[in-house]
Amino acid sequence: MEVREIFSRLRGSIRGVVVGKDRVVDLCLISLLAGGHVLLTDIPGVGKTTLARAISSSIAADFSRIQFTPDLLPSDITGTSVYDPREAVFKWLAGPVFAPVLLADEINRATPRTQSALLEAMAEGQVTVEGETRELPEPFFVVATQNPHQFHGTYPLPEGQLDRFMVATTMGYPERRAELGIVRAQVERRPLDEIRPVVSVREVAVAREIVRKVQVHEEVLGYAVALAGATRNHPAVSLGVSPRGTIALIRAAQARAATKGRDFVGPEDVKELAPDALPHRISVRGGSSGASAEAVVAEALESVPSPA
Repeated sequence: MEVREIFSRLRGSIRGVVVGKDRVVDLCLISLLAGGHVLLTDIPGVGKTTLARAISSSIAADFSRIQFTPDLLPSDITGTSVYDPREAVFKWLAGPVFAPVLLADEINRATPRTQSALLEAMAEGQVTVEGETRELPEPFFVVATQNPHQFHGTYPLPEGQLDRFMVATTMGYPERRAELGIVRAQVERRPLDEIRPVVSVREVAVAREIVRKVQVHEEVLGYAVALAGATRNHPAVSLGVSPRGTIALIRAAQARAATKGRDFVGPEDVKELAPDALPHRISVRGGSSGASAEAVVAEALESVPSPA
């Protein structure tokens, strides 16, 4: 079984619903195959939830959706124990986090306390509730959506949680031709209802194992570390890319290489993914410099020499 084949099947299925956003679709699938998670940030109505549902519907796996709201509690995500008076015992009721594919919709509408309930699940693949640790299914993949921070009723995600996402990207408005196709498809039918699973959970798990074995030569590893170092030394940056961010970049690069049919990571894989795998991990100092996290990464890519 080839990772490229699985990637191609998933991409073909999802592109039938998500039109004109090929790069975003590819980033999500690379994260899925690399064992990471995805954060989609954009205004309402551009297809964030549709993309997440299309991914889950293309995999023969259980799917859970959590609609984050200000009154959502951590136990609403992880689960809780409920007393059964007939048997005089407490019974565990698993929360929606116990699903291979989880959509965390509008995650920044919940309070930081509730947002943090996803931290352990995303980082360790397990949940600890009432002193007991419970393993999550494998694969476990989170697609989180959030609205821009200036929107009413949003709580910015803490740095610790942002760092758990392998990539963070935006959907953006579709081009005119793509939007015509989207509107026409929605008027005439419901494309999401037509999606059928094209990949099994086992195939995704096997693909992840293959991705982990993709070779990373010392020069490419050094290139990724140098990029992270450049963000830390930038004068406009107060918090640069952590070692976790470098690891995420390399793992994503392994997945991209595998989807191209290669068994080794090239510097082009790192360079292509850095603009989506690094900026959300960077905090820029306030002031009149006008620098953004995206600009910092772009400068790092320009200044750090790429291996031949």
